[in-house]
Order: sequence, then C-alpha cells, then structure tokens
Amino acid sequence: MKLLPTSPNDWITKKSESVYENNWIEVKHNDVITPGGEKGVYGEVHFKNIAIGIIAFDKNGLLTLVGQFRYPHKSYSWEIPAGGCPISEIPLEAAKRELKEETGMVSGTWKKVIDMHLSNSVSDEECQLFLATECELVGEPEPEQTENLKHYKCNTDELVQRIEQGEINDSLTVCAGLWLKANGY
Repeated sequence: MKLLPTSPNDWITKKSESVYENNWIEVKHNDVITPGGEKGVYGEVHFKNIAIGIIAFDKNGLLTLVGQFRYPHKSYSWEIPAGGCPISEIPLEAAKRELKEETGMVSGTWKKVIDMHLSNSVSDEECQLFLATECELVGEPEPEQTENLKHYKCNTDELVQRIEQGEINDSLTVCAGLWLKANGY
C-alpha cells in the first residue's frame, strides 16, 4: 500500500513555557506562528506515560470490560482494561501488569495490534493496544486507590453494538471494538 502524503512542520514556536506539571502530565503554553502566518497561542499537554489498552478474551471467547467513574467527565464508563506505562517500562510488561491488577487475569498469548495518538490536537499522548487471548483468572484484582472497578463479560458483537448505540465511548474501547470487527473477532 502506498504511503499517504505528508508535509513538513509549518508551525513556528517562538516561546514555550511550562505552566503546570505533576507526576503524569506537563501543560505548556506556546507562543506560535501558525501555518497561515498569524501569531497565536497553542496549549499542549505532554504525557509522561504511554497509555496501554488490553483486549482481553477469556477461554470462553468473552471479553472482559471494566467499569469505573471517570472524574474528568463526571460519568461512569465501561472500558477495556487499560493503564499507564512509564517510559522506562516495556509496554508489553505494563499490559500484563495492568490486566492482572484490573481483572485478576493473566494470559500467555499476547499480540500488539495498534499504535495510536489519543488526542493529537492538544496532547502528545501515545497508546499501544494489545490483544490477550486465553485469559484466565488467577487471583483477585488489585486496583489502584483511584479505581473502584466493576467487571462485565460480553462478546464482540455486544461490545460493537454498545459502541454503536453510544453507551460505550471511551476511545481505547471504541478503537478496540472497531479493530475486532474489522479483523473478524
């Protein structure tokens, strides 16, 4: 397949200043010259971790979703298991850790399926999406203090239906559902 065309960077950064930082993100205020030649400002969020998502199928061919209240949206969200991977950690190892922490499951069969940018208009957050099959429960979940998780099992058709109905709208989970549908799962 032929590569899509690209263009060089036509933004000019005149000044960049960090205006907020914590253990997970850094927010920058940038004074720029836009591609159209105008002076402007651009807010940018730098993520200090890579996002990891896991499409987890158990031995019965069912997906495991986790539900939790999401503070930024002030709403409950059903999602594939996911978490953060520090830059110093191998993403596959982070995926294995997150699956066990959030679900109590492990898998011996792993495949990286997609690299993506989650919100490329305002952040540099990257994500790696993994497929884990033949998952089995080996213990209790051990969620972080910020997580109060519920679990739900479904098949791919139900996941895609809930996405299409707007009931599930988490970007990693939507991407996972589309990938599963496109690849015949």
